[in-house]
Amino acid sequence: MQQSRDFSMQGAVDLGARQAAAKRRQQAAEATEAGGGPGFVIEVTDATFNAEVVARSRSVPVIVDLWAEWCGPCKQLGPVLERLADESAGAWVLAKLDVDANPQVSAALAVQSIPMVIAWIGGQPVDGFLGALPEPQVRAWIGQIMQAAEQLGMARAPDLATQEGAAGAAAGVADAAGAGLAGTGPARTVPAGTGPAGIGSQADAILAEPGFKAAQDAMDSGDLDGAAAALEQVLAEAPGHPVARAWLAQVDLFRRVSSYDQGKVRQAALERPDDPQAQAEAADVELATGQIEASFDRLTGVVARTSGDDRNKARLHLLELFEILPPKDPRVTKARAKLSSLLF
Repeated sequence: MQQSRDFSMQGAVDLGARQAAAKRRQQAAEATEAGGGPGFVIEVTDATFNAEVVARSRSVPVIVDLWAEWCGPCKQLGPVLERLADESAGAWVLAKLDVDANPQVSAALAVQSIPMVIAWIGGQPVDGFLGALPEPQVRAWIGQIMQAAEQLGMARAPDLATQEGAAGAAAGVADAAGAGLAGTGPARTVPAGTGPAGIGSQADAILAEPGFKAAQDAMDSGDLDGAAAALEQVLAEAPGHPVARAWLAQVDLFRRVSSYDQGKVRQAALERPDDPQAQAEAADVELATGQIEASFDRLTGVVARTSGDDRNKARLHLLELFEILPPKDPRVTKARAKLSSLLF
């Protein structure tokens, strides 16, 4: 995936850390080449991410743990995730990615702080969280992921059948007319059961259509411009196509975010709270990293504080972000109601 800037994280990483990370990356690659059994916890790299996470998630949920050797909270969260993965007995797979050793994936996912955890289902990221959450919260979150996977047609393992899952996460995936998410790689791009995730007959039918297949192939290779061009062609032939429109909105979001200097974006948003452009860019970053409600609240706040062209710019950008999530997602419903109250 092409990046317009080098990956960086808060805090300097010394040369020794980078050398150690490079060694860990080489060891992970050698283990993969050796053909060792993947088990329920696997190490992934820039080179193996598409195969081990994106492709694998089309048959089983994959939870990606982004960590680094110097990160204290990562060392608290990692063992919890590993234990839960072992308990799941294959209901889902934990993929661990060292951000120092794998800057391409880290940049593609716009990693700014770690630990960062992202769940992938059907070839797309669907939800995530930041920080070392307590084990009960991690269990509850995994329950949501498994419920979402079940509604997308993946069988739930018997030992997880009693886990409680929040309806919001499942509904956000399963009741989509357009999909989107948290994280900024090729994110959820189509409605459940109808998109390139490859789940079910409708997904297969979509993938069989030349335009969507070209878009999916481009996404798999990291060619966002190619994916956008393919989707624009679909829309030229079928104006208003809901799947193509939602998918294109998400591709456009990732193209924007990958061009940002996120440190400058956050600083500009702090310094210019009523600047619709500065706030729109910050909202993009928040949505792309899973802070969905914060993203929507940021823009409704601009609408509330401004008027005229500035208000309209914020409103239009918020409507554009709505396209990325399912229309019945409760966060979209809540934000639409708030926007309506401000405008009318």
